Amino acid sequence: MVKMNNKYFFVFIILTSLFSIFMLSGCSGNKANPITGNVVANKISFSNKLEIYHFHATRQCNSCKTIGAYAEETINTYFKNEKASGRIIFDHINIDLPENKELVTKYKATGSSLWLGSYDKNGFHPEENVNVWYKIQNKQDYMNYLKELIEKRLAGDLS
Repeated sequence: MVKMNNKYFFVFIILTSLFSIFMLSGCSGNKANPITGNVVANKISFSNKLEIYHFHATRQCNSCKTIGAYAEETINTYFKNEKASGRIIFDHINIDLPENKELVTKYKATGSSLWLGSYDKNGFHPEENVNVWYKIQNKQDYMNYLKELIEKRLAGDLS
């Protein structure tokens, strides 16, 4: 077996990754916004669209499970119509599964977390919400907090 110098191996990995990204980017039916570089799908308008993802590992502690369960309940309770119309997308994403790698990379999720991804005329705005971790001891407080945050994002308020 031939030994590679660490420097060459690193360059090989980088070049292979870049080539893969380049090749895969041309295979989708999506188009990149020439100004922001953000991908915009052909079928759904992203004006004030909101993605909410509970990222988690295969093995989850009770707090991690609670973060996701409360988020899902909040969305199903207060935003049923927005979810049905596609204005809100919610899902639990296992960061350990290879099929989720693209979404994990897009959000830069590194562990159990709740992320909101807002779309507006200026592009895509991902944000990790760490405040929910401080609210898991009180379900109604958690749900009220997340409900207000989602309402702000849907109204275009990214502050």
